[in-house]
Amino acid sequence: MPDASPLPNRIPQIGARGPEPTGAAPGFSMNAQNPNLEWLLENLVGNTHGAVHALVLSKDGLKLCHTAGLTVDKADQLAAIAAGVQALSHGASAEFGDGSGGVRNSMTEFHGGILFIVEAGIGAHLAVIAAEDADVGLIGHNMDELVEQIGAFLTAAPRYAPAGPTP
Repeated sequence: MPDASPLPNRIPQIGARGPEPTGAAPGFSMNAQNPNLEWLLENLVGNTHGAVHALVLSKDGLKLCHTAGLTVDKADQLAAIAAGVQALSHGASAEFGDGSGGVRNSMTEFHGGILFIVEAGIGAHLAVIAAEDADVGLIGHNMDELVEQIGAFLTAAPRYAPAGPTP
């Protein structure tokens, strides 16, 4: 099925795959038991030159879903690393930014690759590992486009209830 977008290698629009999976209501949140969006991560990697792996993680470092090229152990490790990078970036933003503590994205270039991290919904992040010669603008653009399409579906509620009186 040809992509209707004017630019090549664009990520397909949400819903282009067909109806929502059975049992999923509009606004469902993705969690470890609901990996219905893995195919979008596979499309991101497959349609973005230089992208190698993709992962969605909770703010506290739990993997929510990932591309098939990552083993479970590597996905866990990447989720922990990405959460740590985002936490450090958040601290730098709070101290040296405008005081809001907001982090738009993080990019770490290392020998042999690049790690990109963007916020991807409430309490969730999207991380991509790319080859060191990847086009950072293209990868950033495609990640942002994916987040725009699925950000409302990506929520990762905290694993604990806030302290306080119960109703």
